[in-house]
Amino acid sequence: MEPVDKEKAALISGIEADARAEEQKIIKEAEAQAAEKREYSEKKIESLLNEAHAKAKEQAETAKNKIISAAEREVKRCSMRVQDSIVQDIMYRVEKKLGTMTGGENYRSVLVNWITEAAIGLGAESARINASKEERALIDDRMLSEIARSIQKETGRQISMTLSDANPLQSQGVVLTAADGRTAFNNQVRTRMLRKQREIRTLIYNTLFNYDQKE
Repeated sequence: MEPVDKEKAALISGIEADARAEEQKIIKEAEAQAAEKREYSEKKIESLLNEAHAKAKEQAETAKNKIISAAEREVKRCSMRVQDSIVQDIMYRVEKKLGTMTGGENYRSVLVNWITEAAIGLGAESARINASKEERALIDDRMLSEIARSIQKETGRQISMTLSDANPLQSQGVVLTAADGRTAFNNQVRTRMLRKQREIRTLIYNTLFNYDQKE
């Protein structure tokens, strides 16, 4: 082989070796990049999955808390409805029970207390008393004198009282009207219960349900 051909062959051989080396280098770099991308992708996928799991868990916890909270509110509403129904029933029974007392031996003293309370609350010098038919039958001059003495002893004021000539009241209790007709004090049973509603409800709630009723 001629020297020129040898040099040419050697040059070609060197170029081929360099090409193969460059090819291997490129392949290795590509493989390294591919491996790096695969690792990044796997980590990204794992991160996304973890994030999705965490978000799903958070949403599930939020949904659970909402359901529990709604259930607790409904239970409380039902409990309050039941308790209120019990309170209303007790107050109704109390009103009925008081209604049966009008013919009893001790009812006269009850009537004296109600009229006295109404007269002091009215604060007039003279008043007319009205009550139900059964109660009006119990109001006589002796009772009125007793009430007048009691008021004078308690307040130092004198008050003149007469039985009203109006029709008897339909409901139990008394109503005192000033002689000039401008003011009145309603001391009927239902009005008294409404006036004392907070104290009555508090007593019932403390006794039956063992806690203070909050207004």
